[in-house]
Amino acid sequence: MERRAGLSHIEREADGTAIGRWGPFTLRTAFQPIFAFHEGKLRVEAFEALVRPFRNGEPETPPAFFATCNASDRLQVEELTRTLHLLNAGVCLPEGVMLFINIDPSVFTEQDIGDTTLRNMRLVLSSVGIAPARVVCEVTENPTGSQEAFYSFVTGLRGNGFRIAVDDYGADESDISRIKDLMPDIVKFDAVWINRLMESDVGFALLATMVRSFEEQGIRTVFEGIEEDWQIELAEKSGASMVQGFVLARPVMASPEMKGAGTPPPEPEPEEQLKPAAPRSGPQHPPGRTFGRRVVR
Repeated sequence: MERRAGLSHIEREADGTAIGRWGPFTLRTAFQPIFAFHEGKLRVEAFEALVRPFRNGEPETPPAFFATCNASDRLQVEELTRTLHLLNAGVCLPEGVMLFINIDPSVFTEQDIGDTTLRNMRLVLSSVGIAPARVVCEVTENPTGSQEAFYSFVTGLRGNGFRIAVDDYGADESDISRIKDLMPDIVKFDAVWINRLMESDVGFALLATMVRSFEEQGIRTVFEGIEEDWQIELAEKSGASMVQGFVLARPVMASPEMKGAGTPPPEPEPEEQLKPAAPRSGPQHPPGRTFGRRVVR
């Protein structure tokens, strides 16, 4: 996998942002803010990079796009989207904020793949002036292609200053093993799991205990999938370091305006994503629980 594997499919727009070309698809970057609790307020601490595919000018869902990719092309597609996000981060993101990018462990089947990936990431980051310490490599829950090759890659990332995060943590045995094996800097809790625990006092107590355990190990925590105001308050009470979700901010299409003028309006979502969520079953928290803290950007 040479460096051109990512860059050969990338073009620059007039505003400096990058887009990717893969077959009939145009790939763009969206950034979703991640907020940290700070002196009773919320402030933007990081952005997660997300791919947004378009076909004939119409948006497609990421799963629909990835379903069209052959298994033999997955490594190149991963390189393309990662390079796209890093380039757009350099153009769009404010100085100092962290960048979360997804890392799929299933593509690391050989040692050389990790070595080349690390080298390419460093080259792209150098070209856009982003220090590796600002980049959080978020390991998804996909099966690992080769444990030896992938863990060697993670060691290389950490040795070069990158941070490591575990995505979709849900306290299953496999998740606990991932924590032991990867020794992450950050753990992102599975949205469905934390929302279920928040529905009861017993569940919330367990959640708070786990957050405290991670914090005592020097591991920061992120609650993602936050969609209601009362969940923000419970996240703060649990001791979570950061929160992410639609109630705070939806993903926004990459734009240079983000660098100095706050967060631009949210990207338009596909029609099915705009439907109101179905009412939750189970215990409900009392009405009137509102979140009134000012968001600092």
